[in-house]
Formats: sequence, C-alpha cells, structure tokens
Amino acid sequence: MSWGLKNRLSRIIRPKDGHTVMLAVDHGYFLGPTRGLECIAESIVPLAPYADTLMLTRGILRSDIPNTIDTPVVLRVSGANSVLDDDLSNETIITDIDDVIRLNAAGMALSIFVGSPHQHQTIANLAKLIDLGERYGIPVIAVTAVGKDMVRDARYLALATRIAAEMGAHIVKTYYVEDDFERITSTCPVPVVMAGGKKLPEREALEMTFNAMARGASGVDMGRNIFQSDSPLGMIQAVNAVVHMGASVDDAFTIYMDEKKATGARAAAGAASDADDTRKI
Repeated sequence: MSWGLKNRLSRIIRPKDGHTVMLAVDHGYFLGPTRGLECIAESIVPLAPYADTLMLTRGILRSDIPNTIDTPVVLRVSGANSVLDDDLSNETIITDIDDVIRLNAAGMALSIFVGSPHQHQTIANLAKLIDLGERYGIPVIAVTAVGKDMVRDARYLALATRIAAEMGAHIVKTYYVEDDFERITSTCPVPVVMAGGKKLPEREALEMTFNAMARGASGVDMGRNIFQSDSPLGMIQAVNAVVHMGASVDDAFTIYMDEKKATGARAAAGAASDADDTRKI
C-alpha cells in the first residue's frame, strides 16, 4: 500500500481508535433535494467539524462547501440514474479520477448492486475504480446498495461485503441487521462501516450505532438519522460519543437531548413530504 493511500485512509478512519463517523450527504445524486439537504450550506456545513469525513458529490462540494473547510471528503463517483427509474442498479462511474485528485478527495465511493439486473456492471465499475485508486493512492469505499426487492439479512450482506473486499475495496459500507451482524463484519477482511439507512427515532438510531460498533463495525456513514433529526448538531455529537468514546446509549442520548434543549429543536415541518425517499433503496 502506497504512502499516499495510507495517508488518505488515515484521514477517513482515525488511526487512534480505528473508527470513523462519516456524514453522508450524497442523497441528491438520485433523490434530488431530499428533506434536510435543501440547502447544504445551511444544514450541513455547521455539522462538518463534528464529522471525520463528508461523503458527497463533486457538484455539492464545489457549490456549497467552503474551500477553507478541513474536514476530509469522500466523493460519490457512481450514479447516472434517478429515483424515477424502477432499476437503480443501472449506474456507471460519473467522476473522472483527475477531478477526484483536483478536489483533494480523501476517498471515492461507489455502489454495487449484488443480485440486481446490473450486478456485473456495478461490480466491474468497482474493480475499475479500485485499479485507478491504487494507481493514484486514493482509497475506495464500496457501498453495498440494496434494491427494493432485495432482502437485507446477514447472508446477503455478507455475500455483498465479501465480494466488495475481494475486488479490492479498502472500506465497505453496508446495513446493520439484528440477526448475525457479526457474520458480516467477521468475514469481511477490510473495515465495515454501517449505513444509517432510513430515518429512525433518535434513540433507536443510537441503539443501532451502539450495537453495530459492539458487533464489529469500524464506524458509521450516517445521513438521514443526523440531518433529518430535530437536533442535527446534538445527534452528530451523540453518534461521535458512541463511535469514538464508547458511550452508552443512555449517555449518548443525554448528549443529544442536552444539545436539543440548548439550541432548540428544528421544526419538523415537512417530515412527511419525503415519505418516498426510501421506497427503492
């Protein structure tokens, strides 16, 4: 592994504890202006100092993220589809490696859709991206995307994460499952970060984070459970406490509640307006 690749990996996963809190704000690449991401500059930039990395597209990085920010970025580099398509697996690589380098990215993220109609295409995309990443010293995060007809269980997710690692992914992002999550983390030879998934009540999201970490995850790549919270700042601090300080669910929830009381809860108006956000993912 080259020095540059090791250095970039250390910007994504803290060397001190081997854990990471990634803030996923790339949803717009296929969902458009989902709730909480209507104005990235207002909703996400204040959270950036509390994240180990921001996962986003190059367009949002250029338009909404100040170039003075010191939070590392992981660029979403797969896409070319939308939520209007019945098959989200029909993706390709949408960002040239030269642009990734120009934007000083710490890593690149790409989705694979194991078991989907375009399974071969997305896994081949991953292999191509890993070759480029190794050539230029940029780590690749493989996202084990799950289509609307796929079952999220340990057997399937262990298959998908292991395939991603076998292709050479440096980190794999996947979903948490209550039944046998250890099977996923123990059979994947590279760090596994938990996807936040759909919006949950804050305590449930913290419980999921705690359980994933206790069962072998190296961190989280969380989006909606932070930026759609009624206290995003409180929630990201609470998640940090679990991931990096080993806080209990009770202690983390207290951090969230204290921040919520101190700053006031963000209005939840429009909470039902994005009810279809997860209908195909």
